[in-house]
Formats: sequence, C-alpha cells, structure tokens
Amino acid sequence: MARISTKTLSRYLFQGQLPRRGCLSLWQAHSSIRPCPVASIPSARSLRQLRTDASLTQRDPAPVHVPLRKQLKDEAKKAKASGKKKTKNVDNQVVDGWELTVGIEIHAQLNTARKLFSAATTSFNDQPNSHVAYFDLATPGSQPIFQKETLIPALRAALALNCDIQPVSRFDRKHYFHWDQPSGYQITQFYEPFARNGRIMLQPRDGIAAEDGDGISIGIKQVQMEQDTAKTMAQPGDVQWVDFNRTGVPLIEIITLPDIHHPATAAAFVRKVQILLNAVDSCVSGMEAGGLRADVNVSVRRSDDPSAPLGTRTEIKNLSSFKAVEDAIIAERDRQISILEAGGIIAGETRGWSIGSTETRRLRGKEGEVDYRYMPDPDLSPVIIGDDLVSHLRTAMGQLPDAEVDELIQEFGITSKDALSLVALDGGNRIEYFWNVVDALSARLGFDSPETLACYQLAANWILHELGRLTASHQTDSAQPLEFTPEGQCERVPVKHLVDIVISLHQRKITAKVAKELLWVVYRGTIPREYASVREAIEKENMWFQELSEAEYEVLARSAVEGQDDVVAQFVDCKQYPTGKLMFLVGRMMRLGPEEKIDPKNAESVMRRFLKTYVVELKSKPS
Repeated sequence: MARISTKTLSRYLFQGQLPRRGCLSLWQAHSSIRPCPVASIPSARSLRQLRTDASLTQRDPAPVHVPLRKQLKDEAKKAKASGKKKTKNVDNQVVDGWELTVGIEIHAQLNTARKLFSAATTSFNDQPNSHVAYFDLATPGSQPIFQKETLIPALRAALALNCDIQPVSRFDRKHYFHWDQPSGYQITQFYEPFARNGRIMLQPRDGIAAEDGDGISIGIKQVQMEQDTAKTMAQPGDVQWVDFNRTGVPLIEIITLPDIHHPATAAAFVRKVQILLNAVDSCVSGMEAGGLRADVNVSVRRSDDPSAPLGTRTEIKNLSSFKAVEDAIIAERDRQISILEAGGIIAGETRGWSIGSTETRRLRGKEGEVDYRYMPDPDLSPVIIGDDLVSHLRTAMGQLPDAEVDELIQEFGITSKDALSLVALDGGNRIEYFWNVVDALSARLGFDSPETLACYQLAANWILHELGRLTASHQTDSAQPLEFTPEGQCERVPVKHLVDIVISLHQRKITAKVAKELLWVVYRGTIPREYASVREAIEKENMWFQELSEAEYEVLARSAVEGQDDVVAQFVDCKQYPTGKLMFLVGRMMRLGPEEKIDPKNAESVMRRFLKTYVVELKSKPS
C-alpha cells in the first residue's frame, strides 16, 4: 500500500538558494498631507505622501484586525440583545418565486519561495519590510523578472481543478491608484490566462444544498496568475502603516461560471477548492489563516421566466470563512428580492460583509464596468508551457481528495463524514499519518484479514477522535499541538505506539479505559525509558484485561438491580427492553464492579439474560 505524497514530491521541484533579506524599515502613509518619515535604501528615491481620499481609490483601507473568536462573540452578544433569531441556513436555501445566481472569484496565495517578479523571498509574519526588492517598490529603472518556479504550484492547482493548460499565456497591467500598489498597476493575466475551462463536481457529502440533489458540476472560466498587494495596517490617529513584504507575492485567481444557485453550495465550492489546493501543495494556507479569500457576485431574477436575462449583480468582497460566504449570499439575496418586490432597482455596486452580521453594507458604486485600462505588459515575455511539464505534473500529483475519500469509504468502511475529516485535517498531514498506521498494521497482522480491517476502522476512529481529545483544554493547561508532518509522522504520538494500543484494544487484551490512559501517557512522553514499546509497558505493568467470569457478572447484575424495583418494573411484559433504562442498569454494574475487568458489551448481555429471570421473580412476589 505504498503511496507517494504530493507534498513530498513538490519539495524536490525547483529548489534553489533563497535570496538575501532586504533591510527596509516600516513605512507610514498618513491620511493628511504632512511629512512622513521613510527609511531609505541605496539609490532609492523617497516615496511621495499618499492621500486616503476615497475619491482617489477603489480599494478600502484594511480594517484593524480583530480576532475571529472575538468577532463571533461580539456579534452573538448583539444578536441576543436585539432579540432577533436567525433562520437556520439549511431551511433558507430557496425563496419561492425567485432564482439566485452566484459566481465566485477566489484568490489564493501560492506556495513559493520567491515572489512573482522579483527574487525577494515570500514572507509571512516576519519583520515588516524585510523582504522587499526594488521592483516591489516600483523603484525607477527596476524591471520585472518572472520567477519560473512560481508557475509549478499554479499548474498543480489548475490541474486539480480539471482545467485546460494554455500553451501560451501573457501578462497584462491592471491600472488603479492606491498606496498598497506603488507602481499604480497590478500585473495579472486578463486576456490570456494560463488555464481555462475547468470543472469541479460537488457531491452531497461536500455539504451542498439538498436542492442540488445527487451532485452539481460547477464550471471554472479561467485561472490566472497575478501579484498580491502590500498589507495595510490601520493605526490610531488616521495613520496607516504599509508593509511591502506582501507586494508581489504570487497569487492565482480562480473565476467560476455563474453555475451556483444555492448559498450552501457556494460555501461547499470554496471549501472544496481549498481542500484541492492544499492536497496538491499549491496554497500557503486556507481561509482561516488569510491565505485564501473569496469574492462573490450575487444576482436574482424571477423564476417564472427562465429565458429572462440575469439580474443586476452586486459583488461582496473579501469573505474570509466558509460560513461568511453562505451567510453573505443569503443576506444579499434577501436584500435584492426585498428591493425588487417593492418596485425598486438593484444598483451595481461593491458591498462588504462583517462576521455575524445580518446585512451586507455598501462600499462603493459601480455606475458601469470599472475601466482598469488593461494593456499587455511590455516588460514581460509570453509564458510558454510545454506539454512535457504538464504531463509530468499530472502524473506526479498523486491521489486527489475525492479518490482518497472514496477509498476510505469503500475499502475501510469509514463513514463519509469521518473520511472527509481525515482528508482535510492538519492540511492533509493527518491522512498521511493514517496511511502510515495502515501500513504498520498490515505488516503486523497481514493484509485483507477481517481482524486487520477491523483494526483499520478502529485506528481511523482513534486518529480522528481520540487524538483530538488529547489537546482539549480541559485535559491540561499546557496542552501541546500534535503537529503531524507532511510525511505523516507525529513526534508526540509515534505510529508504532498507536499501533500497539489499537491492536491490544481490538484483541481485548486491554480495556478502552486502559487504552486511553496509555495514549495519554504516550502523548505526555511519560512512558518509562526502560520500556521500548507500549506493548512492553502493558506486559511489565500487568495491564492485561482479565475479564470477570460469568458468575461474577451475574453477581454484579443482581447487585445493580437491588433497590431499583421501579426501574425493573418497566421491563415487565416488554417485547423490547427500553434502551435508556437498560443502559442505566448496565452503568450501575460498571460502577459497582472493577471497571478494568468489565467488558461493556458482555455486561449488557448478562444484564439482558438476568432480567428475564428476575422479572419472573418480581411478578411472582405477592402484591
């Protein structure tokens, strides 16, 4: 069952020496005209003061960052105070008499060592302005130099999205003025992108709306490469700090066709794209870390005339979570329908969305298509992509998430929910850990035996659920993350230790309670050094499961029902025992006896048999 990880393969492509760090200090751009101290570099001119007048820009200043958890808490408090109750989204996918149409644009940061057109290193959470080249600042005389290695993750992404790779693509200039774009234009691929005509299939297990039935195919118009802008950080007193580390970081923009008609399906699409990009090691991080952002275009029209043109669309910018995608679409759909039913007209405009909100807000108008004065970039040559490179990358991509989920469901009997979670968790690293456990179990027990298959399923359950409980806050104040590597290793819970625990538990040599205690000991690194393995620790510490005899079980069962005549009376003349009451009595057995010697299933069986005779005794007693 050997597998080649896509992430492992990618590390061997286009590796090179990282460029030297720059030495720029943090720059400030004030919103009023006054001198602004700027750090200088050799031969670089001072930047002019930039105004924040809204009439000069089409981009909004970045808001002060507020942690997502705090945003959700604050919005929940506001909603509770207002007394409004939100409709569950599952019941809010369709409005009778209206058809919703959604198109999505996704911007994803590519996983590259260098920027798109300069040798500066890509930087995340480093010292501001420490990774900046002359071209990133549009220094006069500097020229863009396309970094060929940035094309590799972009191609992997396009192939994962089932796109046709274009043999020739070109870069264009998109002109607009804002302080986060010092050149006055962004380099993108508007006319001739490197990939077109993609398609993604979504299934019910992906979380699509029930109205989309057994699945939906969503077309991708094109995928284009482009450069990111600088990062603006709002400060008190009308001051904006600008970090140019992000300028020129390579992005891909994924543009869909207007094939989406339900909010939940839109969110499922963005989630699926994130999973695919991560699986082929194209994207730096997901929405939760800011590495992927979504803009949605929303329009409505009456459903009684399918031939009518689509309604006027509005664009909701910079959605940062899957839930935000769904909630914002619902809110904007309802706003547009309300206006149209009142006889109004939908204005083409750009709108914003705040987490936990119930309404979108207007950012700026679009009285027509914005004239970005696109033009071919005269400083950049066409990008020629050979068929041999595309063929190599397609062959080396390995198994994509859908195929992996299908294998987990069909060959291992894992539920679709658990299979999807295994594939998505820890950036795909946890499923690699699972495959390593599978290989180790196969080596110990052999392939394809019923016992091995049962151990696979038990291992999947423990990797998904029990390992997650280790880092729960109630366990310890100093819980450490498990940190799975791309190769599927985990230093805190090595594969060999988990395999020992799973096999011992399945073979009923230890109880579930002992197994969980052993896992906790492994996680904390407190297994005595003289033990080479968990199996040896079980042996030396005499943790073997020594189950009670049948007679001892019956004694416990009788003790459990003593004084519980009211409960036992509910089993008289019952064709089917009430489950809740039965498990109540089994629970008493577990508490009264030595738990480490009791098998819950056997305890339940004994209790069922005991009740048959005990109920007869109870009925024969004089009233």
